[in-house]
Amino acid sequence: MPVNALFGLSILMSFLAFGLVARLYIWPRLHHMPREEALMALVTPHAFRFIGLSFLVPGVVAPSLPPAFAAPAAYGDLIAAILAIISVLALSVRTSWAVAIVWIFNLWGSFDLLKAMYEGRIGVGIDIGHLGATFYIPTVIVPPLLILHGLIFWLLLRRGRA
Repeated sequence: MPVNALFGLSILMSFLAFGLVARLYIWPRLHHMPREEALMALVTPHAFRFIGLSFLVPGVVAPSLPPAFAAPAAYGDLIAAILAIISVLALSVRTSWAVAIVWIFNLWGSFDLLKAMYEGRIGVGIDIGHLGATFYIPTVIVPPLLILHGLIFWLLLRRGRA
């Protein structure tokens, strides 16, 4: 099977697998929580988005990975991780601006992931093999994060309980 087909199939399977996890395990539990608690649970995994910095590590990625893709993806993820941490802390102490920072995080984080996916395939058009060990970021990590972003948007647009 061609590498591009394997890459696409991996992304599709990740969306399907995490979609099942979200539908069967995450949403039923969040559905009964107060909105702020549910948001905390959904935002917290994004605190690990610093992993995107690995796009900048020689030996983890091929030296030929275009910096026009690697740098914005890496630093965009770092900013998303910082915003996620601020969001979780604000929600946990119930600041008046907690929901506002979650909106900022979720807009930034969603845009960052979608932009990196676009740039990787269409804009800069990276060769999949140049991702090296970071192949697992777009195939295993990004789809669940996008699903979590969708659930966060759903909660932000609703009032009261999740």
